[in-house]
Amino acid sequence: MDTYSKPIAERIDWLFDLARRHAAAYASPEAYLARKRYMAEHPTAILVLKCMDGRINIPIATNTPAGIIQPFRNLGGMFNLGWPHLGETLEAAVAKVVSAGRRSLVVITYHFSKGSEHRGCAGFNYCTDAARAHTFEIKAQVEQLFGTGHGTVYPLVCGFETDEDAIILHGANGEVLNMAEMGDADREGLMPRLARLFPDMPAQVRADLLPLLLGNLDHIAEVRKMTRTLDIEHREWMICIGRGFDWLHMPNLALIIGPYSPDLADPIRKAAGIIQSNMQAGRIPDDGFLLLASAPYDEIGVDRARAMLKARFMCEFAAEVIGKDYSALAEKMHARTAILSWATRTLEQI
Repeated sequence: MDTYSKPIAERIDWLFDLARRHAAAYASPEAYLARKRYMAEHPTAILVLKCMDGRINIPIATNTPAGIIQPFRNLGGMFNLGWPHLGETLEAAVAKVVSAGRRSLVVITYHFSKGSEHRGCAGFNYCTDAARAHTFEIKAQVEQLFGTGHGTVYPLVCGFETDEDAIILHGANGEVLNMAEMGDADREGLMPRLARLFPDMPAQVRADLLPLLLGNLDHIAEVRKMTRTLDIEHREWMICIGRGFDWLHMPNLALIIGPYSPDLADPIRKAAGIIQSNMQAGRIPDDGFLLLASAPYDEIGVDRARAMLKARFMCEFAAEVIGKDYSALAEKMHARTAILSWATRTLEQI
């Protein structure tokens, strides 16, 4: 379906149907067993800090079962572990993993396009050097939080080239491994290469990183057989605020704002400005846009009730910011509030 040309009501219906289909696929017996088998074979937890750009779909790019990789997404790919909620959320995720006797690999990403500078990250004004430098700042913060010994938590800086979905690893010694430059003949040598790149990485973490790279090799080969529409025009028609948007991996559809920064009003204003610009340029219909707030929960009862309160607050806060600074645009706003079960990935409107 061409979502961009449909009336706003149909676009919203399509979106929630997409969420339902994702939850159904996630809860299927095959998917459940695949996740269980994968985690038994590869116990390292994978946490990825990345931009909200829908092109950056790490599970697809690495052929990893859905639900294995835990994403942290934010508008512009900008993070600071000093932000209270981000630091606490990341610490809680690592603590949960450690209590089960597992290690964590924190993948810190920047993205760019080899074909066009302006298909890179708009959050850094399409400057790949600035985006890359920011990831190393985050890596230093991860080491401040969890230690520089890397015995339990290993921070890994990765580039993501969006034309071919290729992963670029930045080694501890400054060496770079670009998966787009690898081929089938390089498969056997990948593990020794990882040992040279990351001599301080625990052997189990290297063993669990390897299947992501092998999967990326297979994915790149498939991408090269496709005819991809690379120069896609920005046509976002929805603003998402909160967490639990793993199912929403499509380019130029949504502007996703993680609930991490102490100044949420600024990215909300920027997102509203982009939506207004898209309408004025005729890239999307001017009959409305969607504001969707979501909060996840692990357990029913108190945790679920807290998620409901949080989602409602974020929706009301965002609507107030948009109404104050973009009053004409606010009249076209369709606000929805939802909570998401981490266990089933079910998105429930409230």
